[in-house]
Amino acid sequence: MTEHHHEAKAEIPTGFRWPGGRSVAVVLSIAYEVWSEGHVSGVGPMGNPLPPGIFDTNADSYGRYGARTGIRRLLRLIGHTGAPVDVFTSGALAERDPAQVKAIAAEGHGIVAHGYTQDAIPAKLTPDEDAENIRITTARLADITGNQPSGWISPRASPGRSTRALLARAGYRWHADDLDADLPYVERYSGHPLVSIPLGVELNDLAHGMRHGRTPRQFIEMFEDAVTNCLSDPDNPVVIDVLVHAHCYGRPASAWAFAEIARMSLAHDDLWLTTREQISNLVLAGEADAASGSSSRVRASFGP
Repeated sequence: MTEHHHEAKAEIPTGFRWPGGRSVAVVLSIAYEVWSEGHVSGVGPMGNPLPPGIFDTNADSYGRYGARTGIRRLLRLIGHTGAPVDVFTSGALAERDPAQVKAIAAEGHGIVAHGYTQDAIPAKLTPDEDAENIRITTARLADITGNQPSGWISPRASPGRSTRALLARAGYRWHADDLDADLPYVERYSGHPLVSIPLGVELNDLAHGMRHGRTPRQFIEMFEDAVTNCLSDPDNPVVIDVLVHAHCYGRPASAWAFAEIARMSLAHDDLWLTTREQISNLVLAGEADAASGSSSRVRASFGP
């Protein structure tokens, strides 16, 4: 398979707004991840790496916290707010903890396919391995939830050269494997539209806390500053993407900060708190209307 990433990006015209005339959309996401046997999280609390060839039992235990404990705390706190959340879910969790995956879907949160395991990074796979990774991830999550996921984000947001074409063929409507824009755009593969909803990296707990040593309260302050400054520039609409990992910010000292950001977003009338599926639906509806020759603000934004 030799298909490469083909991008068809539409320019966003002056005057575009999110629903309700808003210029800022907010998406809240939880990474709910596991690794395959013998592989561990690449980020752990110890600063001194072990010698090559030594299995890092500390990083292994740190990574397992998310699926064992952290996901439940985050969802419990978010549940108190009523905010919608995208949950980036490893396909293997449909086998290891099907009741939890089913409960997430039943609560109305978005199950986003996140590869089979975190170490199955598409950029490292052959096209055939990539296709099988997508197939098994999709099948496992669909079997448990009753619905095929509409969206995908690769582990490490690192797709292979064929990943996007494979996702389009498999019936996916959107992905979050790009980091190159503030707003979504449409790609096409063999006539199939696939919405790219770029991933934000600034409001990410691993980068914020683990790598830079900033506090959960500073995480909230960073969100507040982003909202204030983005709202002050209404002619340039954006998506503010807040991502936490269940094995990092799912812990008692930090999970509250994610819930506080959810409460703030819900209370702020100038923000559109949404999900990536809702964004993709908006984009694809605009595409369909543009193809029919209609004109509206959304259609003008995302039409070909």
